[in-house]
Amino acid sequence: MNETAPPRDSSMTGPPPLVPLATLIGREIRSENISLPVVRYGHAALAKRGEDLFLVKTDCQRIPGNPSSPFSVFAIFDGHSGVSAAVFTRENLLEHVMSAIPQGIGREEWLQALPRALVAGEVSGTTATFVVVDEWTVTVASVGDSRCILDSQDGEVSLLTVDHRLEENEEERRRVTASGGDVGRLNLCGGQEVGPLRCWPGGLCLSRSIGDADVGEFIVPVPHVKQIKLSNAGGRLIIASDGIWDTLSSEMAAKSCRGLPAELAAKLVVKEALRTSGLKDDTTCLVVDIIPSDHSVMQPASKKPHNKLMSLLFGKGSQNSISKVTKMSSIGAVVELFEEGSAMLAERLGDFPLKTSSGHYRCAICQVDQAPNEGVSVDAGPYFSPSSKPWEGPFLCAECRTKKDAMEGKRPCRARLSK
Repeated sequence: MNETAPPRDSSMTGPPPLVPLATLIGREIRSENISLPVVRYGHAALAKRGEDLFLVKTDCQRIPGNPSSPFSVFAIFDGHSGVSAAVFTRENLLEHVMSAIPQGIGREEWLQALPRALVAGEVSGTTATFVVVDEWTVTVASVGDSRCILDSQDGEVSLLTVDHRLEENEEERRRVTASGGDVGRLNLCGGQEVGPLRCWPGGLCLSRSIGDADVGEFIVPVPHVKQIKLSNAGGRLIIASDGIWDTLSSEMAAKSCRGLPAELAAKLVVKEALRTSGLKDDTTCLVVDIIPSDHSVMQPASKKPHNKLMSLLFGKGSQNSISKVTKMSSIGAVVELFEEGSAMLAERLGDFPLKTSSGHYRCAICQVDQAPNEGVSVDAGPYFSPSSKPWEGPFLCAECRTKKDAMEGKRPCRARLSK
């Protein structure tokens, strides 16, 4: 069966109202009826190029050696121009994130530090969608065009990531060109332009990825991060590479597997993508169910009538009329705690305690220890000298500072390579 693949969901705009994390955790403590959720997952994949990888780790501990501080990690990495960047990221990203969170803090402080820690992030490159599940709190960091959606118990499908494709993300196109990059299509002989919009030099169609050392300073590894808190009714996460989303809308993927166990659900999503357009790319899907302890599987979501007033107050309308993905609303009892997608590191890192026990300072990006006279404050100006400004963290090493200045348009870019 051949069908035209639906356009991908547009990114949404407008900040939602945030609820303090302490308020929500306080409600948990005061309530005697809220038990810890059960997390079940399933995985399915079909390989075309063999560049998709995934990570599942359900035995993580906020406090090493303390089994009463568990959290789970689920991630998908979609490599390009080789698989080495995806392999490296899968093997090292979690360790880098954990090393950027202060030790000896409580769960509330840990969850508050997690979105900022997720910003720390060869010629091959990879997308990354990295999901941390801590009880009812879900934190998602993403670069590239893999995607994570939430199918909540009120029947609403919510996009938890932002696609970083230049073809579809106007905000990212403006960022790249403002920093000195060049966005255009591939030129063939005779001046004919073909294919999606790409960033030059390098010709990558993504504006954010990990790796890609040959594509200029404008392709950045700074992720979009979103943190939400589910109600005790739970929800289903579908994390997948673009082999799924180029074929299925978020709504189609969610509907194709509702009411099924996670393992079978993942297989059904991949099967539906294959049925719709055939195997054109690596296709990888993780389904993660966060469910009450007295449920064996996710219960099928019952679609509620659309409330226009609640949509105006809480919703983010999709710009895509074909694929309607709604913003999480109060009636769904899914609360947004944090969302930030800026590529500016000074905005993302803020005050970050990065001084190590050895007295050195740790680079907020590459996690390499720097002597006090080697690191540079992320807030320092282009002509900063240690004697003219107090040492205020976070700190960047010289290489990461150069990358930061380039991605923020503070120094001339490299000459554009020939297309």
